[in-house]
Amino acid sequence: MTKKNTSTSTSSTGSSAERSLRLLARLAREGRALSLADLAADLALPKGTAHRLCAQLLETGFIARDINERDFVVGPALRKLSFDTLTHGTVRGLRHQVLTELVKEVGETCNFTTLDGASVLYLDRVEAPWPWRLTLEVGEHVPLHCTASGKMFMALMPARQRELLISELSLTAMTDATITSRAQLLQECESIARAGYSLDRQEFIDGLLALAVPVWDENGIMRAALAVHAPVSRLSAEQALQRLPALQAAAQRLSRLL
Repeated sequence: MTKKNTSTSTSSTGSSAERSLRLLARLAREGRALSLADLAADLALPKGTAHRLCAQLLETGFIARDINERDFVVGPALRKLSFDTLTHGTVRGLRHQVLTELVKEVGETCNFTTLDGASVLYLDRVEAPWPWRLTLEVGEHVPLHCTASGKMFMALMPARQRELLISELSLTAMTDATITSRAQLLQECESIARAGYSLDRQEFIDGLLALAVPVWDENGIMRAALAVHAPVSRLSAEQALQRLPALQAAAQRLSRLL
């Protein structure tokens, strides 16, 4: 009696739920819009089945249509699920403790962020006890091109992905210091990749300076960023860089909590 090939059977005839999960995983892993034909081919599904799954996932918000309406991207419901997974439970508490201890050490507000599409998502933050500080709530998004964390994410992307992203970003001038030239932003990213850290020199908000470092996963992929920010009246770029070893040590601790 021949043993059934379970993996082949599951791939081709799995349940609707299993197919939906594989479709969501494919979209999330790809990091770009995919067409119905792409999804059907990648997952070895009949186009009719892929169309039905996409219709169901569109209705529930787990996927969304891209600018080209024939293409699909991850939707708000999936982003919320990812966010809830990352920000709740014991691990979230341990990460928050790392931030709390870092704030005590460096004396300024620190935040923990991740890449969400073409923006930076705040996963956690701990405020320093100063009367003047910027308040950005957990769950808020900030731009890539003018924030320390955002530039850090772009700097460590594969070159083709970075170039494509920068070519499509709207490089809005948030302050007089914001980089709005695509060529200059590419040069900035190359410098950041060599240095291993990123500075926001009042590029996002006038009077605010930030320093960010990467948080790597076990496969050497940047999954998050750790940053400190403060008004320039309290923290110069040189003073921020004196805190770099503390940020890097905390980032190593956070990498074990991803």
